[in-house]
Amino acid sequence: MVDKNKPQQEKRGGWLSRFAPGVRKIVSRRDTPDNLWVKDPDTGEMLYRSDLEGSLWVTPSGRHMRIDAPTRLRFTFDGGQYESIDTPDVPEDPLKFSDGKPYRERLAAARKASGRKDTMAIGFGELDGTPAVVIVQDFTFMGGSLGMAAGEAFIAAARTAIERGVPLVCFTAAGGARMQEGALSLMQMARTTLAIQELKAARLPFVVVLTDPTTGGVTASYAMLGDVHLAEPGALIGFAGPRVIEATIREKLPPGFQRAEYLQEKGMVDRVVVRADLPRVLGQILSMLMGGKRRAA
Repeated sequence: MVDKNKPQQEKRGGWLSRFAPGVRKIVSRRDTPDNLWVKDPDTGEMLYRSDLEGSLWVTPSGRHMRIDAPTRLRFTFDGGQYESIDTPDVPEDPLKFSDGKPYRERLAAARKASGRKDTMAIGFGELDGTPAVVIVQDFTFMGGSLGMAAGEAFIAAARTAIERGVPLVCFTAAGGARMQEGALSLMQMARTTLAIQELKAARLPFVVVLTDPTTGGVTASYAMLGDVHLAEPGALIGFAGPRVIEATIREKLPPGFQRAEYLQEKGMVDRVVVRADLPRVLGQILSMLMGGKRRAA
């Protein structure tokens, strides 16, 4: 039985409990972003996001992490200033494809996440003082897969370069063709090759920068048709992936196989360039090629 004359015992937690609600309002979970830290894929070390952004998303261990198309364009053009060029519209889901989830839903989800129509983004500006059209393939959009939209965007970029009389630079990043578009996707290999021939006819340079990863039909077409091929350090470059090759030939591949440095040794890549130096190196190459109006090889 409770003695009414005895003072009521304070609620558990004492006087601090009266301040807790106010403290929770001042210091809430929303004040700490979920993506404040990024894990280094090589060392497992937690890296401060703002430090990574300041280093152009290159980790202290030298890993060149994947970046999206808008970030790539800002890094590439002088002062981060460029004119954005619209990519053409194409029919959506012409095959009414479903792999357990309708293709239209996959497209919608990718567009919502990226804020773009498809994997390609195009910009026009200056690289170390040399005007150029730059097209960037974004691996974060459905693995950078080559489909009709990507093919049309590449053709639009090439023709814009021809109209303006400037070189075309392509940053590649892809896991291959977009299976949801079937043969229509594979046709883009031939169509982009023809666009490169138009650049050659106009005597305008086409320079490719291979980033991680560049594989499949992209490697079998425009990624290997440049007048000059640069690559970021450690980028995976090939047609089939190393696991597929090892399973097929039943042999262990040599260390570094299909990496940018290995391909430079074998003559498939002209130069491996760290991300911070790419705008300057690209500007020098384009200036040299445009200064002499050298016919493309």
